[in-house]
Amino acid sequence: MKPFKIRNIDIDPPLILSPMAGVTDYTFRRLIKRRGGVGLVVSEFISVEGLSRGNPKSKRQMRFDEEERPYAVQIFGGQPERMVIGAEMAEEVGADILDVNCGCPAPKVVKNGGGSGLLKDPERLETILKDIKKAITIPLTLKVRTGFSESTINVVDIAKMAEQCGVEHIQVHGRTRDQGYKGLANWELIRQVKEAVSIPVSGNGDVTTIEYGLKKWREAGTDGILIGRGAMQNPWIFRQFADALAGREPYTPDLEEKKSVLLEFFEMCRGEMPELVALGKMKQLAGQFTKGLVGGAQFRQTLYHSHSADEILDNITIYFETLKQSDTFGDGVVEAEGSEESVMSCDAFTTAGALGATSGAHQT
Repeated sequence: MKPFKIRNIDIDPPLILSPMAGVTDYTFRRLIKRRGGVGLVVSEFISVEGLSRGNPKSKRQMRFDEEERPYAVQIFGGQPERMVIGAEMAEEVGADILDVNCGCPAPKVVKNGGGSGLLKDPERLETILKDIKKAITIPLTLKVRTGFSESTINVVDIAKMAEQCGVEHIQVHGRTRDQGYKGLANWELIRQVKEAVSIPVSGNGDVTTIEYGLKKWREAGTDGILIGRGAMQNPWIFRQFADALAGREPYTPDLEEKKSVLLEFFEMCRGEMPELVALGKMKQLAGQFTKGLVGGAQFRQTLYHSHSADEILDNITIYFETLKQSDTFGDGVVEAEGSEESVMSCDAFTTAGALGATSGAHQT
């Protein structure tokens, strides 16, 4: 698995932080980037309706820091003229890459012709891609699902059309729109896309461990791998993946570093948003991050019932100090893989409480 280029932009290592609604914001992207091993980070998906109407929240979502580069802005919508406006705005703020979302399954997004709704209207998607290509000078990429339904799998045809429109990188989430986030991603279809086009192709779906990611990369032969939920569970997964690719022993953080990352994230959130929102973001990350830790489920409950910054800080300190002293916490249970699975839906993004949610991350 070697670095690849999106035009003249090096994606090195060939590992991408997958866009997740309500998750991959300014704070989370920097947290992950600082752990190392990430070749490309992508924004949350951003509404071109909001951008073209001057919505402050939509504009804030494009914000990024130099340390994040290379950085892609992902936009969604169904109207070609508004998609062009959104793309131009992304280039104006300095994004390295413009990514079009053709994957979100949320009914509110699909109903308006955006996200995976574009899979049902390839002609509209073609118009959008051609119009954007004419309007911007930065590379244009596409995030797509395998099809709208099992009976309408069309990702290979979509990929070929996108390449003809000038798209320079295709990211395939190996599920249909109707699947949502259920079942396993179909990496065989991702392989077929890779074989059908000459531009770089990256695969997305279920990569929460290095072993699984390497296995699927070998099977599909993709240029890159996208990791979403796996980064919430393990912020070091990119560094570990890069270590494995380089023939090194994957990095293993100790308890003190795990504690430090939670505290770092909380401080970053408190510096960027109101305390109530910061509390929600912290609970959201902790919901994934503590899976696999001893007594993680009980620790999460203490955080979920924390109502102030001081309470959260105290509970984090108690948890990690207890583990350090006795190697256990509460019932001492380590959850099995897949237990207490989050609701993986981008519906949360389209509701007012998205930033304060304590569960659910949508991989766009």
